[in-house]
Amino acid sequence: MLLPKTMKAAMLYGVRDLRVEDVEIPEVGYGEVLVKIKAATTCGTDLKIYRRGYVPGVISYPTVFGHEWAGVIVKVGEGVENFKPGMRVRAGNSAPCMSCSMCKEGKYNLCENRVWLWGAYAEYIKVPREIVWLNMQEIPSHLSFEEAAITEPLACVIHGASKAGIKIGDVVAIIGAGPIGILHLQVAKRMGAAETIIIDLVEERLEMAEKFGADHTVNARKENVIETVRKLTNGLGADIVVEAVGLPQTWMQALKMVKRGGTVLEFGGCPPDTKIEIETQRIHYDEITLLGTFHATPTEFNIALKMIASGAIDAKNMITRRMKLEDIMEAFNILEKSKRELKIAIIP
Repeated sequence: MLLPKTMKAAMLYGVRDLRVEDVEIPEVGYGEVLVKIKAATTCGTDLKIYRRGYVPGVISYPTVFGHEWAGVIVKVGEGVENFKPGMRVRAGNSAPCMSCSMCKEGKYNLCENRVWLWGAYAEYIKVPREIVWLNMQEIPSHLSFEEAAITEPLACVIHGASKAGIKIGDVVAIIGAGPIGILHLQVAKRMGAAETIIIDLVEERLEMAEKFGADHTVNARKENVIETVRKLTNGLGADIVVEAVGLPQTWMQALKMVKRGGTVLEFGGCPPDTKIEIETQRIHYDEITLLGTFHATPTEFNIALKMIASGAIDAKNMITRRMKLEDIMEAFNILEKSKRELKIAIIP
């Protein structure tokens, strides 16, 4: 297949400095794969990086932006055996080294030498050898590229929910009805939660959460959410509380709506250098487990794709808008201003 020499790509130069430019299509080396992107989905993490930067060592400027994508292989490098041109694939945005101290403990999501992959908002993406080897999957023929792209955030949610230990019969409260909150809602249901409570400030999002199976919705603008959660749980509090917003005030709020012996999963990443205050009595005498989780392992990426492909997770209805690559700035403006969107699919 004869490829052009350049492609359109959204380049991030710094905070709020995103430009669609013509850049060279990367050449593939040993073990690498070049994929023509068919769909990329927006993510709350992308919006955070755009607005305020990100964790040092994870992203450096300038960079091709975006990390949730799916497409078709157009070229493979020497040494690639299991993937061929024409295959429909998606890949994770990282791969562990398999040899550092964290990897030796099986904590692959905390790898000290992780290879990262950015570049979803572009016409083509080169997948590094390590990710081809450990974290790229073929997409089942019945699954759309848009749905497959949601594998990455779902993998992170699966990792968090597994660490939180959701059990059959649990009451799970989720703060935030954005894309991550909706995925946590669906995963909690699949793990056996008897009741789910989802909390947000936007009525339209709460209505959407009901369509995805929420048993109770709470509008934080209209109700005292802590009192409401207690009331819905006979005064006990939720077994598991998931914070899916990423603000210090909601991190602290989560601790006040969990029951004795329960678990709080602080999933949403807060702005850099922020702090929270913890009521020590709750942690000590009530045996509250306070948990943070980050990213996902290659195994969880595989599980996520299978859950979407099987229909266990509704990814299709999470796509609320489709836009062209050239309109990526408008897409981010919409995400900032409108709380009604879940995922925008960027179609190169």
